[in-house]
Amino acid sequence: MAATRKRTRRGIEDVSDRKAKVIKSSGEKRHIAALILARGGSKGIPLKNIKMLAGVPLIGWVLRAAVDSKQFDSVWVSTDHDDIEKVAKAWGAQVHRRSPEVSKDSSSSLDTIQEFARLNPEVDVICHIQATSPCLHPFHLKEALEMITKQGFTSVFSVVRRHHFRWQEVKKGGSVATQPLNLDPSNRPRRQDWDGELCENGSFYFSTRALIEEGVLQGGKWAYYEMLPEYSVDIDVDIDWPVAEQRVLRFGYFGLDKPEVVRLLLCNVSGCLTDGRVLISVSGEEMVSVNTRDTMGIRMLQREGVEVILISSSEDLLTKALADNLSQRTGCEVRQLGKDIQGEVKAMMDDKDLDWKEVAYMGNDAPDVDCLNLAGLSAVPRDAPVVAINAAKYSCHSAAGLGAVREFSEHILLLKKKAKSQMEQDRIHRNTF
Repeated sequence: MAATRKRTRRGIEDVSDRKAKVIKSSGEKRHIAALILARGGSKGIPLKNIKMLAGVPLIGWVLRAAVDSKQFDSVWVSTDHDDIEKVAKAWGAQVHRRSPEVSKDSSSSLDTIQEFARLNPEVDVICHIQATSPCLHPFHLKEALEMITKQGFTSVFSVVRRHHFRWQEVKKGGSVATQPLNLDPSNRPRRQDWDGELCENGSFYFSTRALIEEGVLQGGKWAYYEMLPEYSVDIDVDIDWPVAEQRVLRFGYFGLDKPEVVRLLLCNVSGCLTDGRVLISVSGEEMVSVNTRDTMGIRMLQREGVEVILISSSEDLLTKALADNLSQRTGCEVRQLGKDIQGEVKAMMDDKDLDWKEVAYMGNDAPDVDCLNLAGLSAVPRDAPVVAINAAKYSCHSAAGLGAVREFSEHILLLKKKAKSQMEQDRIHRNTF
């Protein structure tokens, strides 16, 4: 990553003679806060900020990057909606309940940031992070913040380099001919001969309190931080969603733990592998329905060296005959757990000399919450209750018994492949340089 990071940052100093206000003495540590604005009344996509993107609430991607960067004294979400507040807290943020005055369609981001600053006088520097930028990584925030803490800039904002030829707009019915804005048509440059232009990508804006109180986010001694195009993803309307989902699966930040170390998947039978129903025949035989896509997903993991254990609770009423049948069909051990699920799972891990980061867990309800939080990777089916969805690191598009296990299996394998690819790139960089 060293070579990549080196070419992503360029700073330019403003020639403005505005002087930044001194907030604290040079020897005193400043309070630096991350702030994500997430109003509930999105017009383009209803409740866009908590809509699932690649199994994670949209706002969860930037919250994970902000928290894991370890650069902030506090991480906040400013919202006017109860559901957004619940998701924000589940992903490690504090919540600023914005007032109705700054929750209108006409309210600007600056209005809300100024309100937050007034109510939190201890904050000296605010990083406004856009919830709609899911490919943000911790190193972006760390490098940009260093431009303020080590180089003395008062505002730093993210940009991306674009190679677009721009033309003057002509209103419908107008008689004026369009004009080129950034090129000479008689001498069109090749892409490799043109540096392109720097455009704000909206990912983040660092600003000092002094600037915010003056009513600007960019000013004083300012600089830009250049992000590579693959990290510059913005979501505004529904048509952006599938494109962003593919991009984030390839370039998104998935957390501190490396997914290639996952060695064990624990998966609930009832409510994950099955839809939770037990069918009883006229003769009294009990049956469950298992989707062949899910069993194929389990086989895929096993071929890649991931052990899969199916678990059930005493409340599931899974008979020994059914458990034996499932074990034979899936090639997995089936274990029945008691009420202390976390304790029994931990004992199982100790027997296998595993840590939580090496375990993936798929659950479906409140009793699974502790394990969903602790596991290195965790998932729930689409129809799981909110308490389980908020605890999981991945929420499936598929419902229980209808391909959710296959989907999570593919997600695990994708992350392992992504991690191995990154390890190979790092090895090449080390050998080259």
